[in-house]
Amino acid sequence: MRKYELLYIIPSDVPEAEITGVIGTVQGWIEAVKGKVEETNNWGRRQLTYQIGTFREGTYIFAKLDMPAEGLFELEREMRLSTQVLRHMIIRLD
Repeated sequence: MRKYELLYIIPSDVPEAEITGVIGTVQGWIEAVKGKVEETNNWGRRQLTYQIGTFREGTYIFAKLDMPAEGLFELEREMRLSTQVLRHMIIRLD
């Protein structure tokens, strides 16, 4: 198991009431690849540095993960295909 940090942006068209559902979905993807979420922080809605599609704002979510390296490809695939995740970045910690 390796330690990772995950930052992802939920688009501004997702209502505030559904944000926890999206976070739960991402946690489900992580657990499906035998990973574990150690900590999740909602940084709130912020303005994007540059416009992505029609979006100028998004909700930033930061998470610390414990996950096998083999599950990284599947997690990346799920995040890319999801319409509820605007952008994401996964960083491996030493």
